[in-house]
Amino acid sequence: MTVTIKTPEDIEKMRVAGRLAAEVLEMIGEHVKPGVTTDELDRICHDYIVNVQKAIPAPLNYKGFPKSICTSVNHVVCHGIPNEKPLKEGDIVNIDITVIKDDYHGDTSKMFLVGKTPEWADRLCQITQECMYKGISVVKPGARLGDIGEVIQKFAEKNGFSVVREYCGHGIGKVFHEEPQVLHYGRAGTGLELKEGMIFTIEPMINQGRPETRLLGDGWTAITKDRKLSAQWEHTVLVTADGYEILTLRNDESFPRTPA
Repeated sequence: MTVTIKTPEDIEKMRVAGRLAAEVLEMIGEHVKPGVTTDELDRICHDYIVNVQKAIPAPLNYKGFPKSICTSVNHVVCHGIPNEKPLKEGDIVNIDITVIKDDYHGDTSKMFLVGKTPEWADRLCQITQECMYKGISVVKPGARLGDIGEVIQKFAEKNGFSVVREYCGHGIGKVFHEEPQVLHYGRAGTGLELKEGMIFTIEPMINQGRPETRLLGDGWTAITKDRKLSAQWEHTVLVTADGYEILTLRNDESFPRTPA
């Protein structure tokens, strides 16, 4: 497994790309409400990334993906394609943003609650976000990828949820998806040792029911096999000399960008 260690110049550009990706999620929040279509959300994000940020939406035409963002609603696990169906009261939707700025990628996603949502949907979204934060909190030189996987899996399962196995986090830089693969389940003390200068995403997909997924005929959209809800949150994370730095942290988050 070849993992690229980023130079200080790489890291500075990744900070810029990460901040831009976070800003798109901050911008789109007020538009996520009952009646809006995910196509409209895609158009707003596309225009913002291209015209305001002077950046490139990475998903557009990536291996044939037809849109600029991913929108995964309710039982869609990931890679949902924006369409003409309006969001309705009680839906939950993950919006996944990746921007390219000066050849570098910033990748992040967030759950949005549409109108008044059921308590169990809120709880799934909250626990999934905490899973991501717990995974981030163990990142430091000398830790192993299995440490991230175990802490996420244990917390999800303790709360009665399951971890999707087929999709995972990934290394990122000038390349959208590179090594290492970051699993959201596993055993502490196993897997690749983390080193200062690595950058990768932590993006747990947590299901309300069973962990199995099914790929739809469009070749992209993954759904839960039992059609129960799924949630996901994602950040791009740098391994620093003494811990981590979240490159895609939003202003609405209280979790620390770097360890206290």
